[in-house]
Amino acid sequence: MGQLNSGITLFLSLLVEAMPFLLMGVAFSSILLFFVDEQKLIAVLPRNPILAALAGSLVGFLFPVCECGNVPVARRLLMQGAPTAVAIGFLLAAPTVNPIVFWATWVAFRDQPEIVFLRLIFTLLIATTIAAVFSSQKDMRPFLQQNLSRLMPDPADASAQDNSDDASKLLKSGTFLLQSPGKTLQLSAPAGQTLAMAGYMPKPFGDRLRLMVDNMILELRELGAVLIIGSAIAAFVQVAIPRELVISLGQGPVTSILAMMILAWVVSICSTVDSFFALSFASTFTSGSLLAFLVFGPMIDLKNISLLLTVFKGRAILYLFVLAGQLVFALSLLMNLYWT
Repeated sequence: MGQLNSGITLFLSLLVEAMPFLLMGVAFSSILLFFVDEQKLIAVLPRNPILAALAGSLVGFLFPVCECGNVPVARRLLMQGAPTAVAIGFLLAAPTVNPIVFWATWVAFRDQPEIVFLRLIFTLLIATTIAAVFSSQKDMRPFLQQNLSRLMPDPADASAQDNSDDASKLLKSGTFLLQSPGKTLQLSAPAGQTLAMAGYMPKPFGDRLRLMVDNMILELRELGAVLIIGSAIAAFVQVAIPRELVISLGQGPVTSILAMMILAWVVSICSTVDSFFALSFASTFTSGSLLAFLVFGPMIDLKNISLLLTVFKGRAILYLFVLAGQLVFALSLLMNLYWT
C-alpha cells in the first residue's frame, strides 16, 4: 500500500511539474503557427548543417521551455520547413540551454561552478553534433510519423516549393492522434478567409486569436494524454527500482555514470528542478556522473518518449537515444578521469 501511495504521489508530482511547461510549449507552437511569417523565419535560419545545428541549439534562450514543452515547438519547426538540424538542435538543447535552467543550476551548484558551465557546454556540443548527423539525411520524412511527414514538402520535388497551391499548411493543426485515418485534421477559418502561403493572414485579430486558442486546445488534448501515460510509466518504474541499489553503484568512474544516466531516464524530472535532485547525490556520486544526469535526462527521459512518438518513428528515437547516450557517457567519463 505504501508503494502504491508513493507511486501515485510521484505520478501527480510529474504531472503538476510538467503540465505548465507543456502548456508553454503548446502556446509557443501555436504562436509560430498563426502569428509568425514562416517564410521570414526560415529565411533567417542558416542552411549550413553545423551553423543550423548550433542556431537550433541556442534558440532555447528565446524559447525557454523544458523537455515537456520543446516537442510541440520542434514539431512546428519541422512542419514549417525549418532545416532538420535546427529542429533537432532545439529539441535536444532547449530544455537545458535556457536562462531559467542555467539560473536553477547555478543556485544548486554555486560551490561547483564547473558543473554549471560544463552542463551548458556539454549540452551544446552534443546537441550540435547529433543535429549535424541528422542533417545528413536529406529527406527526414521516413523518420517521422506518417501524419506529420505528409505535411512536409518533398525536397526532391521542385513543385513542392510552389507557394501558390492550396491553403497554407499553417492552417493545419499540429495534432495527429485526433484525426480520422488517412485524413489531415484542419482547423476551419471563418467563411471566405484562407491563409495563403504567400503571406496573407486573416485580417481580424480576433479571428487569428480564436484559431490559435483552438489549436492550443487540440494539441493539449493529444500531448496531454501521452504525457499522462508517460508520467504513469515513469512513476511505476521509479517505485519498482530500489533507490539503495542505484546509490551503491555511485563510487566507480564508469558505474556511477551508467547509474545516473539510468536514473535520469527513469525519474524524468523536469530540467528546471533536476539540479536540486542531482545535488542530493553530490556526496556519494562522482562529478562526471552528476553531469551525465544533468545532460542526459533533459534530452531523453522515460516520460518524454511518449511525446517524441508523436513526431518521430521508433527507430529515429532509438538513434537519438543511442547517440546522446554515447556522447554523454564519453564526455562524463573524461570528466571523471581527468578533472576529479
